Amino acid sequence: MLVLSRKQGEKVDVGNTITVTVLGMRGNVVKLGIEAPLDVRIMRGELPNWAEALHTRDQQKHRAAEKLAV
Repeated sequence: MLVLSRKQGEKVDVGNTITVTVLGMRGNVVKLGIEAPLDVRIMRGELPNWAEALHTRDQQKHRAAEKLAV
């Protein structure tokens, strides 16, 4: 993991197509702006687990519906 210190307005480039900009800071909260191509998926850290849980729930509902249809 790369750890950097940045001031408001400073940027970090990730590869040739992604730029992260520090937009502001208030207390211990940092506001970031991320510029990336449309095909790059950007999610908050806690969302992948949430999305995975929803996917699992939907699969279980689908299996239950298949059993009822038989």
